[in-house]
Amino acid sequence: MLINKIKRIDYLLVFVILFLSCFGIMMVFSASYPIAEILYEDSNYFFTKQLQWFLIGLFLLTLAAVVPYNFFGKISPLLVILSIFLLILVLMPGIGVERNNSQRWIQIGSFVYQPTEVVKLFMIIYFAYFYSKKQQLIVDFKKGVLPPLILLIIVFLLILKQPDLGSAALLLVTCGIVVFSSGVRRIHLFIMGSIGVIGISYFAFTTEYRLQRLTSYLNAFDDPAGHGYQLVNSYIAIGSGGIWGNGIGNSVQKLGYLPEAHTDFIMSIIIEELGLLGLAVVVGSYLFIMFRGVRIAKQCKDMFPKLLAIGITFQIMTQAVLNLGAVSGLLPITGITLPFISYGGSSLVITMICAGILVNLSANRTESLIVKN
Repeated sequence: MLINKIKRIDYLLVFVILFLSCFGIMMVFSASYPIAEILYEDSNYFFTKQLQWFLIGLFLLTLAAVVPYNFFGKISPLLVILSIFLLILVLMPGIGVERNNSQRWIQIGSFVYQPTEVVKLFMIIYFAYFYSKKQQLIVDFKKGVLPPLILLIIVFLLILKQPDLGSAALLLVTCGIVVFSSGVRRIHLFIMGSIGVIGISYFAFTTEYRLQRLTSYLNAFDDPAGHGYQLVNSYIAIGSGGIWGNGIGNSVQKLGYLPEAHTDFIMSIIIEELGLLGLAVVVGSYLFIMFRGVRIAKQCKDMFPKLLAIGITFQIMTQAVLNLGAVSGLLPITGITLPFISYGGSSLVITMICAGILVNLSANRTESLIVKN
């Protein structure tokens, strides 16, 4: 049986995940070595950190790929409790770390991580498990749909308190996709979707700095030295890349012009150095992950792995869309990182754990469906 599971693993998916991660490490070095030299007198500083996080993530990916997936479902109520605890902890003075007017990190010694990243995964697991167990009550809104939504609202408000509307909105969208895939009634979907859109819009338009972010991406050149500065320099990086790019290491915008060049806006540097060809490789890789993730979901016999595969796949895809939309000016800047590629230990490790669970689910697909497809 173990041999059959090993045979069913989606090795092409594994390859693309590892390719994106290694590509990200390379581009983090290319995008960060000037600022690393200035800040730390070590051009390898961010590269070394990202490599360390990658190795930790690779170990956890492997672990997530071999642990029976039902284990994640069984402990999902505890994961939700832990999520709420971590989100409260990060807001406590002396424990939560404040950066750029946001309190999103917890520091223990020299170890700093962002709880929101792990909370997103925990909520997907819980939603997938709950709705897989409530299929007989799925038409009953009060008993079969509502309970997880109450917890989602609590988690949403705690993330918003940091404040981090981007991550909070991402969580709503991803959990909403899981709910949609579970088979709830259309009227319930319409009501929940309407409430979600109204809620996000209210918090976005009633806070001045969030409103400035929303309007600055629409008219970045009206204030190129202020609110539009980051996006304008992203445009310059993208525009100078052309089809083939200027070559790895030859970005000009990373020399102090484009803020967050190795984190949120790393895609701008990729296009500047590798051109539209680099963009095509990255986007093609994400589309491949989406295709394989949906395929894995379709080939799973039970509802829990189906919903879990859908949730993980579209969390990665939604995050990628939000990031790519922000750097290109098609969407507001939300501070969402590019999965597998942007610098950041919390994001990279959790995304690799997500990938490990997806690989796990691929090994547990129904063999007959694999042969059929």
